[in-house]
Amino acid sequence: MTRKELHQISETIAKLRAHFVSTERYTTIEEQFHLLLQKRRADIKAGRTTEARCIALIGGSGSGKTTAIERLCRLNAQSRKRSKTNTHEVVSLRVPSPATLKFVGQTILRSLGYDLRTDRQAWYIWDLVRFHARERGVLFLHLDEAQDLSARGTERERQAVVNMLKSLMQDPAWPVGFILSGTHELKGILNFDAQLGRRVYPIQLEPLDALNDGDDVRGLVQAYCRKSVLAAADTLSSADFTARLAHAAANEFGLVIELIIAAIEEALIAKQTQLTPRMFVDAFRRRSGCIDGLNPFLIEDFERIDPRAILSRLEVL
Repeated sequence: MTRKELHQISETIAKLRAHFVSTERYTTIEEQFHLLLQKRRADIKAGRTTEARCIALIGGSGSGKTTAIERLCRLNAQSRKRSKTNTHEVVSLRVPSPATLKFVGQTILRSLGYDLRTDRQAWYIWDLVRFHARERGVLFLHLDEAQDLSARGTERERQAVVNMLKSLMQDPAWPVGFILSGTHELKGILNFDAQLGRRVYPIQLEPLDALNDGDDVRGLVQAYCRKSVLAAADTLSSADFTARLAHAAANEFGLVIELIIAAIEEALIAKQTQLTPRMFVDAFRRRSGCIDGLNPFLIEDFERIDPRAILSRLEVL
């Protein structure tokens, strides 16, 4: 295969990865976000100061939660740019490790465009967070991998972080809301403090069900085939294949898409014009390094395989 052909394949795959699939689950997230955003804008316009709120998006690794929030942030930024507004209503960052009060504050400051070069106490750092959030017109802070807020440290340290989040939402001069996205462990910190919990609108991304969500999975396969100009083999629409694909992706929406794109890449490399189950066999093998006896697209009793364990082993490698 020539470099030109490899380049063309890479461009096709990049376009597929950039494609966003809007679903009913994403619509729920978008509606809740815009509801809180419009309320905050209305309060500012009317000169009112009301307590901010928080959205918690909870789902397994590969469920698509990070991609959904990134799209919200990107669309919001594009909207502000079109209106020629220099404010940044939503600022996104990943929770640092260790998630101590000072380290979280410093990471937020850097995301706000302020690099603190000297060592300061936590109260000073968070005062700077409040100041720069107001100066930049920040209405929401998105904390990705938010389950790490409670992953380490003592109960006292976790409480200190939670208290600071609450104080930012209650700030009398410029309250800032939060969007917390994380795995199911995020529930621990929401339930850790009842006052924080009552300020949260939780949205949970449930795992896919091959029976109830089979049409959606088949629709994804067809949609990505069309975008890649590949024909989809009839066998890809069978209930058996749909169940295998969902299981191979640990029943997570985002991982289903990743596997479809990986299979399309295998087809393009092999110079095929049709996407068949064989490409999914090869894609899973390449991603996991598994033997055929652990490939859910090959064995009869595929449900006995733990795809999450295989995928997690791959992530470690």
